Amino acid sequence: MDINYIHSLFLQCNSISIDTRKIEPNSLFVAIKGERFDANTFAKEALEKGAAYVIIDNESYYIDQRTILVEDSLIALQELAKFHRDYLKLPIIALTGSNGKTTTKELINVVLSKKYKTKATIGNLNNHIGVPLTLLSFTSETEIGIVEMGANHKKEIEFLCELATPDYGYITNFGKAHLEGFGGVEGVIEGKSEMYNYLSANDKLAFINLEDPIQVEKSIVLKSYSFGINKTNADVNITSIKANPFVTIGYSDLVVQSHLIGLYNANNINAALTVGKYFGVVDSEIKDALESYIPENNRSQLVQKGTNQIILDAYNANPSSMKVAIENFLQLENLNKIMILGDMFELGDESLQEHNAIVAMLSHEDNITCYFVGFAFYESKIEKDNFWFYNTFESFSNDLSDMKFDNSTILIKGSRGMALERTLEFIE
Repeated sequence: MDINYIHSLFLQCNSISIDTRKIEPNSLFVAIKGERFDANTFAKEALEKGAAYVIIDNESYYIDQRTILVEDSLIALQELAKFHRDYLKLPIIALTGSNGKTTTKELINVVLSKKYKTKATIGNLNNHIGVPLTLLSFTSETEIGIVEMGANHKKEIEFLCELATPDYGYITNFGKAHLEGFGGVEGVIEGKSEMYNYLSANDKLAFINLEDPIQVEKSIVLKSYSFGINKTNADVNITSIKANPFVTIGYSDLVVQSHLIGLYNANNINAALTVGKYFGVVDSEIKDALESYIPENNRSQLVQKGTNQIILDAYNANPSSMKVAIENFLQLENLNKIMILGDMFELGDESLQEHNAIVAMLSHEDNITCYFVGFAFYESKIEKDNFWFYNTFESFSNDLSDMKFDNSTILIKGSRGMALERTLEFIE
């Protein structure tokens, strides 16, 4: 595989795609085998739709000189991305963590874009396919690249760092996410810390949250730039945090009134503020950027339905994010509060224990009506007047259609597979 030659063809193209439904004229199509399909079979269709070249790894689908035959299309995509990253030589900021990385990435992007031409991971394209596509979206005009990295087992972050070779890194937190793949919380810490290992070995810089003892411990040998709350030893000293429900941050003479809900989003805002300060974005521009950001895609959205105020956080959930979402909800001053909580996925052998823990956490709350939806929560069922358990969303929706909510503040939180945003259809 002549990666230099493939890269020269890529530079002649306007874009790159792995999905024929999203083919653009003069693009490069990479045929990657999936679990349920062989994208080599779509090579001809890609050319017919306007692709300039196609990369395949099955010679049976060779068409003409526009076809590039390689041994493995996925490896070719990854090698092309690494080559392109080295070719551009632009500074790259990488982010990983159990919770909040997509929101933090978006916040950093809006802050830095006040001064630089930035480009960041689209959505959550943060795996062994998404990271290469992100790197290949950068151009000679990109001044700073921002790359989100996800992982559900060890050695993934190490691999993605070798691809992206970041100059800066930030780990949002070490939580109880993907426990099944990582083999427990210690596995999560080890896996996420692979970013620190890369930064240390290559003399790069880490952004550090001094509120997180794990980050502090793991970053002792790193070059770092830090933030903390009322910590005079921090490079950026955050003076105040409030959330009722929107987060307000105080820094020096700056007050940032965000559109993000929940104290758990404070560190995401703090991290973006810190990165902005490091890269020389002026305070007024940082404030403007952070205050202009409005979340979407079911991530900590505030939705008004009739007389009800709904905190919609149905994009994903794990024990750590569920716990902080509940803690934040409990401290809200609103009187009539309701929780609709869905199962947390990918917890393996610890699933029952973690769902039991959430139920136990709420067992002393007598003034909040709690609806638990999903098989795992149903297995954790306890008898309590203000608790309701449903093993499926369908059984919950049957009751929900007869319920009337008025002047309520409602938290909706669950894993993506639960699709709890469907609840909105039943609330007037």
